[in-house]
Amino acid sequence: MKEEPKEDEPIEEEHAEVVEETTEQEMEELLEEEEKPEEEADEAETEAPAETEEAKEEAKPARKKEEEEVEIVEERFYTIPLQKALIRPPKKRAPRAMHMIREFITKHMKLEMRVEEEEEKEELPKLIISKEVNEKVWSKGIEKPPRKIRVRAAKDKDGNVTVYLAEGE
Repeated sequence: MKEEPKEDEPIEEEHAEVVEETTEQEMEELLEEEEKPEEEADEAETEAPAETEEAKEEAKPARKKEEEEVEIVEERFYTIPLQKALIRPPKKRAPRAMHMIREFITKHMKLEMRVEEEEEKEELPKLIISKEVNEKVWSKGIEKPPRKIRVRAAKDKDGNVTVYLAEGE
């Protein structure tokens, strides 16, 4: 029995030395590997900001172009009659005229506003009335909206409809 522990002890010592040697070698290798990526990272950091700045500059004009050039799927010109707004009391005529414009465009551009259970997750198409149309309706005040208004309705690829004042008015 005494011989077995003696044999085990040297084996453990030898094994321990081997483990220590490999860990020292591994540590040296790891340190060398860590130093190399740091140097490469430093080089990449010096080059990357220049590249990213150029990429950002190139991306900005592209974004501006996308915002300016909305893909118009359908564009129509309408003359919207607003005489029925005059039936209302004087202080409710211009708001009624705006409501009539919304109803007219929703109907004629086939803009669906109702949401079914399946479509709740998706965004609804929006109706956007431009500032010029609003100012034209309200130009003579709340009591005297125009009898009719000529507009240009543009539908984009997402289904959103934007209403602009027709050119020349």
